[in-house]
Amino acid sequence: MEKVREIVREGRRVAKEDPRRVVHSFKVGLVLALISSFYYYQPLYDSFGVNAMWAVMTVVVVFEFSVGATLGKGLNRVAATLFAGALGIGAHHLASLSGSTGEPILLAIFVFLQAALSTFVRFFPRVKARYDYSLLIFILTFALISVSGFREEQVLVLTHKRISTVIIGGLSCVLISIFVCPVWAGQDLHSLLASNVEKLSFFLLDFGDKYCETVEDGDIKEVDKRKNDFGNYKSVLNSKSYEESLANFAKWEPGHGQFRFRHPWKQYLATGGIIRQCAYRIDALNSYLNGDFKVSSDIKKKLEEPLRRMSSESGKAMKEMSISFKKMTKPSSSDLHVQNAQSACKSLSSLLNSGILKEVEPLELISLLTAISLLIDIINLTEKILESLHELASAARFKNKIEPPVLAAKPKAKSICGRPTKCHGDHVVTIGNDGYCDDTSKNDNRSLEVLIHEKQEEGDTHLHSSCDSCCHNSLRVVVECR
Repeated sequence: MEKVREIVREGRRVAKEDPRRVVHSFKVGLVLALISSFYYYQPLYDSFGVNAMWAVMTVVVVFEFSVGATLGKGLNRVAATLFAGALGIGAHHLASLSGSTGEPILLAIFVFLQAALSTFVRFFPRVKARYDYSLLIFILTFALISVSGFREEQVLVLTHKRISTVIIGGLSCVLISIFVCPVWAGQDLHSLLASNVEKLSFFLLDFGDKYCETVEDGDIKEVDKRKNDFGNYKSVLNSKSYEESLANFAKWEPGHGQFRFRHPWKQYLATGGIIRQCAYRIDALNSYLNGDFKVSSDIKKKLEEPLRRMSSESGKAMKEMSISFKKMTKPSSSDLHVQNAQSACKSLSSLLNSGILKEVEPLELISLLTAISLLIDIINLTEKILESLHELASAARFKNKIEPPVLAAKPKAKSICGRPTKCHGDHVVTIGNDGYCDDTSKNDNRSLEVLIHEKQEEGDTHLHSSCDSCCHNSLRVVVECR
């Protein structure tokens, strides 16, 4: 009973992890039920006979989870069956010309040569990546037709039935896969890269707090909320094979949504490779959080500000790139975050050159400089990821990011006109407001005066507003830049 409960729990976990697996299981059952009618329905059985089992076998081996995998396997199987069937008939015809004595010998030679050459070609990397399954089916079909044709008088009828059932089975899988709750490998690859970049951003956003160990009491809860996401970057380290298989399947898929038929899947692999390089650096950097040689808090305090900026700005850049990936828009604000991270690198370099680490012990110094070197390397790789994403966005024709409007017009205003007046340190814009008054019960007119003080200190912008009554019917906006 305990085993049954464990199986049920595991089934629930698998289904909850990806509900599409449940749908895929029903799709496979549906196709097999339809193909089984070749045996259950007598007219169909009279047409195909025992060869109807080839359709069932085709469904079992061809129907995969994604559309690309199913379409790739289906096309490979059909093409290999047609080609092998034609060669098998030709080999049988040539062997039959040598008489009853020489026919089995020639058929054995043909099977040997075909199997040996096809098996050797399977070792070619490019062939193995896309056509390994078709070569396997080619070897199997040629051998079966050659061998069975020796005892079968009507070789053409036999080949026709087998090829027909394979085509019917493969076509059924492809149609159900595309039109019934399709799972696109290209979409999965796109989402995987966006998720990988987001996982790296979680680490970088929290690294400054964890390394400097200067988190305030009020911020501990917020850090604890993201603690579970801190180590998620480790799944990026082993994603290469999965990305390559998804890219291979995606090449077989027709155009769908924003993914065109000739979508730049190779650029996805290039971007994924740079993301993994960054994940390797992050994994090495993570070891210095709980290393044997810890740097004293006094030294960290001196370098805290640039270290925090380097980590947080690169994390923000990663976060923005992840959002751009998901929405398929061209990255815009990520460039600014990368520039800020590089500016923090220069500030840190100036601090180090000032001789701030003269009194640090050698082991602490090695640990600190290695961590800083890895962080700088991560920032450089962040810039490379951004460049690769720009190339991908251009090749895939991502949309431009639409910026929201800064100011919205008031709905009660009848007419608006204005004239900018420039003073020494202020920029004053006066906007006339025709006949608008907040309080109609009063005889005096009112105006709204908004002063926007924009102060560029440490990236902060301060906004102040005030409302005064006066005898003028106008709206005045004063922008002060210091």
